[in-house]
Amino acid sequence: MSIIGIVAEYNPFHKGHEYHIRSSREQLGPDSLVICAMSGDFVQRGDAALFDKFTRAEAACRCGADLVVELPVQWSLASAEGFASGAVGLLSAMGISHLSFGSELGDISAFWELAELLSDEHIYEDIKNIQRKDASLSFASARQLAVEKCLGSEKAGILEKPNNILAVEYLKAVRRLAADLRAITVPRIGSGHDRCGDEGPKSASELRSIYYGGGDLLPYLPEAAARLFAARLDEGRVLDRACFELAVMSRFRMLDRESFERLPDAADGLGARLYAAVKEGTDLEEICQAAKTKRYALSRVRRALMCAALGIESGAGSGQVPYARILAANERGCAYLRGLSESCTLPLITKAAHIKKLPSFCADTFEQNSAAHDLFMLSNKNKMLKKGGQDWKNKPSIVKNQ
Repeated sequence: MSIIGIVAEYNPFHKGHEYHIRSSREQLGPDSLVICAMSGDFVQRGDAALFDKFTRAEAACRCGADLVVELPVQWSLASAEGFASGAVGLLSAMGISHLSFGSELGDISAFWELAELLSDEHIYEDIKNIQRKDASLSFASARQLAVEKCLGSEKAGILEKPNNILAVEYLKAVRRLAADLRAITVPRIGSGHDRCGDEGPKSASELRSIYYGGGDLLPYLPEAAARLFAARLDEGRVLDRACFELAVMSRFRMLDRESFERLPDAADGLGARLYAAVKEGTDLEEICQAAKTKRYALSRVRRALMCAALGIESGAGSGQVPYARILAANERGCAYLRGLSESCTLPLITKAAHIKKLPSFCADTFEQNSAAHDLFMLSNKNKMLKKGGQDWKNKPSIVKNQ
């Protein structure tokens, strides 16, 4: 039986995600087990999720996944390289045999070629030299030019698409970790990342725009996920955007310049630029627009700001994720966990109390994620859900097999 690993955010879980899981099983066999490493309440684009992590994990298990583990916030808010490295390491520890990811290209051999090139330390000297010649260039733009020099414009153009970039980072992580697994890719269908109007499944960003614009996102979701999200919307268990912005803005205003300069990926003057933007800006979008430049991409600015709100400092998302926290599972997933308990190379956390028996660095990671969950739930529409400490009480969602 194949054990398929998928890195995800599911913000929210939609028909394209369901297609990815189904297509992965079609490639590797219908009895394949699917394990997802999913971002918690904050996601890699530098934002809070629409629904909390337990809801999104349960939706995944209702729609084809067997087991969902949390990618802690220190890695979910990291750069593409840190995000991919943390997630692949976590899935490898969970015993996966295959890593499956969606991509705009759909050609695994091209991704391996790019991953090999970008795993060579010499390419980063080329990237630095390009940035020295033009200080306005972002890392991504300089990387594109360096790859074009080595492999030509067609191969370099692959890195213009966000899912392709993550695909290469996943394979770099597989190489770096010497993980004993194979990789497969499923061509992305429907709306592209941060795009609207394409045929097929709508993207997660388009669905969030529909919701925040007052529209109904439920018709575009798989039936089982739509039922769950509809119940959460009725409960008010959904992010209140205005409340969230006020919470993080108050946090920003209390931080000094040194705090911004200690943020992940805030070197080269970004920390000071963020500090100045926070003092003048009146909402998140205004701060982001004031801080971004050609060199400092909007996604980098957003991630740094969310790290500032959550107290995440440089170095927090480096190295191996220290534990595997289970967010949701179905009956097959639970059976797999029972067999994995002796062989998993990371502590398996099914109850928060288990953290207290682990080394302090595990507890520190969990505490920061618990605080992040508190901030997220404080921004929920339902007043009864705003109480702190819920991450210590919540248990994994167990979904009965259909």
